[in-house]
Amino acid sequence: MKKKYTALGMMSGTSFDGIDLSIIETDGNEFITLKRDFYKPYSQKIKDQLEELKQKFNQLNASSLINSDLYKKLNRIITILHIEAATQLIKSYNKKIDIVGFHGVTVFHNSKKKISIQLGDPLLLRQSLQASVVFNFRKNDIMNGGEGAPLVPIYHKLLFKKFKERYPCLFLNIGGISNFTYVNKSKIYASDIGPGNCLLDKWIKINTNKNFDKDGKIALKGTVNFNYVNNFLDRFDYFNKKNISYDTSDFNISELRGFSTYDGAATLSYISGILIVKTIEKFKKIKKVFVSGGGRKNLFLMRIIKNNTKVDIINFDKKKIDGDFVESQAFAYIAVRSLLKKTISFPQTTGVCKSISGGDIYKI
Repeated sequence: MKKKYTALGMMSGTSFDGIDLSIIETDGNEFITLKRDFYKPYSQKIKDQLEELKQKFNQLNASSLINSDLYKKLNRIITILHIEAATQLIKSYNKKIDIVGFHGVTVFHNSKKKISIQLGDPLLLRQSLQASVVFNFRKNDIMNGGEGAPLVPIYHKLLFKKFKERYPCLFLNIGGISNFTYVNKSKIYASDIGPGNCLLDKWIKINTNKNFDKDGKIALKGTVNFNYVNNFLDRFDYFNKKNISYDTSDFNISELRGFSTYDGAATLSYISGILIVKTIEKFKKIKKVFVSGGGRKNLFLMRIIKNNTKVDIINFDKKKIDGDFVESQAFAYIAVRSLLKKTISFPQTTGVCKSISGGDIYKI
């Protein structure tokens, strides 16, 4: 019988909203039991500091910024916030954790430059939690010719088996960036799609005192500007490429000046939705799309997807899995696979030259 590990996964996404944490039991292969999920939001001050650091990475030399006071300060703060959240969850679970999958906070990602930088101190985390830690999941993939993302597809493949699906389907995550995994019985294929919530969140923050469009209520009051949508799609070259990874800084909203708050929200939501629709259309044999991530709660965005596709669009929550925690569960699972030297990225998911394992392991 294969050893079963109790693993904690922690994911902080590109929206900088907070930390998702999940505890699972798994053998790193086909066995998995979901145990507990927990969410710790960031304060507005932390969100603003993360945005400030990200902007500096986009404008200045990445290697010099790693030595800056702001980077060092946030690196420690983010680690301590993860420690506090993990300690609270582990205390409530009251069982020893064998391995921690620590994704950290991505502040810069550019696969062409072979750089992906995540805030976090795995040594401090290991010392505080007294558990082995896996960190730096994207490095080995990028150094072997991959995009460094998406890494969750191997977990989607496991869920495909857990759901006992007979026909090919898509797993769709709508976070700051939207991405998908195509799964059938014999293979997986994955890629980022484009802006998920990132442009809409930025627009809402600039034009209101809110951080996001809750339930899509602002977009629902607006009118889509199809001239802007068509111009965006004409410039967007995703559909002729394979295995793409994006950073939220790859997109901007400067051309939306003059739009009302409502019309801008509707237009940006429509762009995110129609990019997903066009991706779904590429896969003729799929019958179901399982949706996770914060974007699944945007009623306007989901209406666009459902009204323009013929396949079943299924909220992850209907499968008794909270759609907010799929990625944190995934990094718990991936951490065990990394510990066992099992593959976590593949040519058909990240464009890496061969199927490889990854992650830096800090054993206790």
